[in-house]
Amino acid sequence: MRRSVLPLAMLLCACQASEAQPSLAQPSARAAAPAPAQTPVNDVNAENYRAPPLPRGRVLLEDVYGGKHRVEVELATTSASRTRGLMWRRELKAGEGMLFVFPEPAVQSFWMRNTLIPLDLLFIDAQQRIVGIIERAEPRTLSPRSVGKPGPYVLEVPGGWCQKVGIRPGSRVELEGVAGVPVLP
Repeated sequence: MRRSVLPLAMLLCACQASEAQPSLAQPSARAAAPAPAQTPVNDVNAENYRAPPLPRGRVLLEDVYGGKHRVEVELATTSASRTRGLMWRRELKAGEGMLFVFPEPAVQSFWMRNTLIPLDLLFIDAQQRIVGIIERAEPRTLSPRSVGKPGPYVLEVPGGWCQKVGIRPGSRVELEGVAGVPVLP
């Protein structure tokens, strides 16, 4: 009788030991629970706000010598995307920018709240001419910036870009990929 009990006891101990150490092939029943989902941030001014992707387009700008310069742009066509703008961006490469599109031509005014990099702001009228430029707008300031002339577009590009490539007020602008994109107040 002792002979049959000993192997049974050893088998029972082996089973208990294998339950105490989970197999590498199978996930443990005691695996950590997934991290709780974070509440989405709704404040478009907050650094951790996750903005939806914006439509994209192109702006072709004519320099003082008649040459063309292409800027790949994100289109800010809603109140939230225009408010957010380029806040919290740490870089903006040459040839990239953001085009703010407004429902109606008006005198536009911009600030640099939560904007970390200097920008050139090009104010564009309904006839697609640059009516004014503010160069190297100082980051993280609340000073209003305007050229006092109405228009439905403002293009933001890296600070110093306009001077570098010879873009001046009066230059012609061509917009690609903007027509047909809904513009909301």
